[in-house]
Amino acid sequence: MPLPSVRDFEAARARMTPHVYHTPLLTSRMLSERTGYEVRLKAELFQRTGSYKIRGPLNKFTYLSDEQKRRGVICSSAGNHAQGVALAARIHGIHAVVCMAANATPSKVEATRAYGAEVVLHGTIWDEANERAKELVAERGYTYIHPFDDEQLIMGQGTVGLEIHRDWPEVDVVVVPIGGGGLISGVSMAMKAANPRVRIIGVESSGAPGMQKSVQEGRLVTLDQVDCIIDGLRVKRVGEKTFEIVRQYVDEIVTLPDEQIFDAVVWTMHHAKLVPEGAAAAPVGALLHGLVKAPAGSKVVCVLSGGNVNLDQLRGLRWN
Repeated sequence: MPLPSVRDFEAARARMTPHVYHTPLLTSRMLSERTGYEVRLKAELFQRTGSYKIRGPLNKFTYLSDEQKRRGVICSSAGNHAQGVALAARIHGIHAVVCMAANATPSKVEATRAYGAEVVLHGTIWDEANERAKELVAERGYTYIHPFDDEQLIMGQGTVGLEIHRDWPEVDVVVVPIGGGGLISGVSMAMKAANPRVRIIGVESSGAPGMQKSVQEGRLVTLDQVDCIIDGLRVKRVGEKTFEIVRQYVDEIVTLPDEQIFDAVVWTMHHAKLVPEGAAAAPVGALLHGLVKAPAGSKVVCVLSGGNVNLDQLRGLRWN
């Protein structure tokens, strides 16, 4: 995919301006002292729907024909894309159907329904829910909204990178979680368009390193199994478009196990007073475990992609 211009991302941002927050870059003294870098956190957990995922659909829906809008849209999602599509569809007056894995986080299912979408539960992993969505496209004529492998969606997600550049143009390194690759594809292109010297580092679960393996082997790899319970990172096969974009514009991909990512969730809650979901804490985990290599004093941004944590798991516990 040719590198879009900064103006292209500005146009995408303008299309969603009435409905999307410009989320802050928050400083983290503890993380900076721990790593020797100057670290800031891109707080997309403050975004509407609790994650960056509303950005892509808002951009995508402006390209739909009146007939496509009349028929409605469908997507498959671990949860955050579901909420993004549901709210964006409501904003545009479009009927939305969302296929989710049967073991999806209950709070994400409830939130998706609350935004007005019809929810279909199917399978135990995104890939299985995605197959059901494709069946419903054939049966009912919906327009399929891919959760990550769509150029217009990727451009929308890339507005996260545009905001990072606007707020901190001196940034040296941006660390981004990778599930299917939509977020890091958009962010890497937006950042490289603005500053070709910036380094982009992706973070995957070591139990689902689909993008890392694909880049290493130079072809799109489907994982035989996924040993990852973090819904935003639990993908067997990344996108064709996202794979090609990552090959071109992402400088490095690192991995760490779910346990260390969950430790990073707690660390961020304790030290930064923020509540990231698992996928969002992966960049912090990568920093804490020394996986991000840069000169001392480098300016580093961690993208906290969302904050839709299943708080029902905390019920019955005592908190001071």
